[in-house]
Amino acid sequence: MIRKIDGRGRSLKEIREILSRPSQLEAEKELDQVLKIIKAVREKGDRALIDFTSKFDKIDIPSPDKMRVAKEEIQRAYDNTDKRLIQVLEKAAQRIEAYHSKQRQESWFSLDEQGVLLGQKISAMDRVGLYVPGGRAAYPSSVLMNAIPARVAGVKELVMVSPPKEDGKVYPSILAAAKIAGIDEIYTLGGAQAVAALAYGTETIPKVDKIVGPGNIYVALAKKQVYGQVDIDMIAGPSEIVAIADKTAEPAFIAADLMSQAEHDIMASAILITDSIDICNSIMQELERQVEKQPLRDTIKKSLLNYGACILVDSIEEAVILSNDLAPEHLELMVKDPMRLLGQIRHAGAIFLGPYTPEPVGDYMAGPNHVLPTSGTARFFSPLGVDDFVKKSSIVSYDKGALSKIYKDVADFARMEGLPAHANSVEVRFKVDD
Repeated sequence: MIRKIDGRGRSLKEIREILSRPSQLEAEKELDQVLKIIKAVREKGDRALIDFTSKFDKIDIPSPDKMRVAKEEIQRAYDNTDKRLIQVLEKAAQRIEAYHSKQRQESWFSLDEQGVLLGQKISAMDRVGLYVPGGRAAYPSSVLMNAIPARVAGVKELVMVSPPKEDGKVYPSILAAAKIAGIDEIYTLGGAQAVAALAYGTETIPKVDKIVGPGNIYVALAKKQVYGQVDIDMIAGPSEIVAIADKTAEPAFIAADLMSQAEHDIMASAILITDSIDICNSIMQELERQVEKQPLRDTIKKSLLNYGACILVDSIEEAVILSNDLAPEHLELMVKDPMRLLGQIRHAGAIFLGPYTPEPVGDYMAGPNHVLPTSGTARFFSPLGVDDFVKKSSIVSYDKGALSKIYKDVADFARMEGLPAHANSVEVRFKVDD
């Protein structure tokens, strides 16, 4: 069900070549369709959205105004959701807000030189679009993880889109989470057409400054195409987890954690790296045993077979080197002293320390964001956070005395670059009138 790879004595390159890592973006057929959808939305606006919803979701929208979810429907979904689940959502929201509040930055000024004021102004974006997956499954956690950091940052307008389920409605749990997160502008809309609507605006859907949130391959490709017209969070690929385990690890725990990611998608990646052949064998046995108890066992089996692996290495130090090379979305350090390894971890979206920190606690309740870089992009991307929803403006102020000390340097620099008008711009301030 899951491959065993003996990486002992092998190079990183050799191990990488054995592993298969899926990509959401290598899809020419889907890209061609996405480009056509974006073009249609730009040209036809609401009409295109109605047509695509009928074509792809099999839902007929009688008029553009019906795309917007009424406030009464949002309130009704909240009121009808099981009270225990409302408590869980509210508790998660509080923890997410508390964590992200620590990320908030303030504007600052500096007066290090006489007559010179420098600084940085922090401003929240005006309007942000949230894409929340729906249709076949509901992910209210995506609502909280995307909306709350934006609210903490100071974004005033949050526009949420989510595909309809079979009855043409957005999942009640998604609406309940939106109520808790303070979102009241919600549209029953999904796919590449929803991304295009947020990026360019239509008669009904307002244009936003940034689009955040995961989706299928069409959503990922659409976000990539509209980047530059609007900002985006990242290109989300299939979910992935790497667990580094030594001989002290509990096989049953790790097997369960690997399956928790494999159940997302048949393209999800679940990888164990260990220096213990006994742990490797025990975890493989646990996977065989535990998977039969899982409702989504068919998905789990396909994911583990195609993209899972138990990799044997010579030492835990080599396991860390391999993990850094993979730069996983989720990394579990299932070793005797995880803090000893923490400083050596350079590339990972989220790091989970020890046997009682399973990855799902980060998905839902711990507080850090679960919108994380995938497909090795943790080398240069970070988890979604408050910084993703603000802009930074530089502040510069010189008085005449301060400028007089450096204007010749500025002019010489400008002429070195062949820009005499730049030089004149500073020199004119110190010329004596003829």
